[in-house]
Amino acid sequence: MTIEPGKTIVGFIGLGVMGKSMAGHILKAGYELHVYTRTKNAAKNIVSKGAVWEDTVKDLSKKCNAIITIVGFPSDVEEVYLNENGILNHAKKGSIVIDMTTSSPNLAIKIYERANKKSIDCLDAPVSGGDLGAQNASLSIMVGGDKKAFDNVFPLFEVMGNNIVLQGTAGAGQHTKMANQIAIAAGVVAVCESIAYAKKAGLDPQTVLKSIGFGAAESWTLNNLGPRIIAGNVEPGFYIKHFIKDMSIAAESSDRLALETPGLDLTLSLYKKMVKMGYENKGTQALFKLFE
Repeated sequence: MTIEPGKTIVGFIGLGVMGKSMAGHILKAGYELHVYTRTKNAAKNIVSKGAVWEDTVKDLSKKCNAIITIVGFPSDVEEVYLNENGILNHAKKGSIVIDMTTSSPNLAIKIYERANKKSIDCLDAPVSGGDLGAQNASLSIMVGGDKKAFDNVFPLFEVMGNNIVLQGTAGAGQHTKMANQIAIAAGVVAVCESIAYAKKAGLDPQTVLKSIGFGAAESWTLNNLGPRIIAGNVEPGFYIKHFIKDMSIAAESSDRLALETPGLDLTLSLYKKMVKMGYENKGTQALFKLFE
């Protein structure tokens, strides 16, 4: 199947903080876009710009050649793909499905195998870059699956991101995202501690950021979440509840690999405290509240 504006009908399921921007880029690129999300109101904006609303996953699956999903939790992924009215029971033979949710590597393999039996191409392609990366079409896209399917859908990935890498077979995209989440987990803690230290020392944290944001401490987390922390902005670019989900999957996968991850474990425990404080629907940078 050739992915091409004007020829490919794209289905997009999940219009949350990141999905709404990703779907918007696909529509702007000239693709016929059909959308579904649990809360229809969330689709009003993109439908007003020309996207077609579908009442069910089943309806969307029957009409589209390429279907992208970015939902909340592995249980949502399983429901969307594998239940009686899910994608794999109604998508066309020869179509392609792409799950961009951060989810379980084992579930990604299960969906791939089920899709393969139905002559449907399948990729797991989680993303990194947060709300800003989604808005700017600069996401890092980590892909697992067959190279032929990856090559076919590459033009669609290019609409949403600029660092697009095939990591290996089914599940490899999700494993790569776990490595990504492990890498940033303790980093969020470090950024919160750093800014808290600057404040306690009587420094202007904005001025401090001008120095440390371009030295050895430079990182995406510091330069993107740092300003939000300094401003006291806890609104989500990435929900705490979803970060906990990701870290929990990473911890479970690490256990299966007999790998110790003390930094990950500490960060997960701190974010669970945030949930008890009522911050599960705030952004990951809200962790700074623990240090105030």
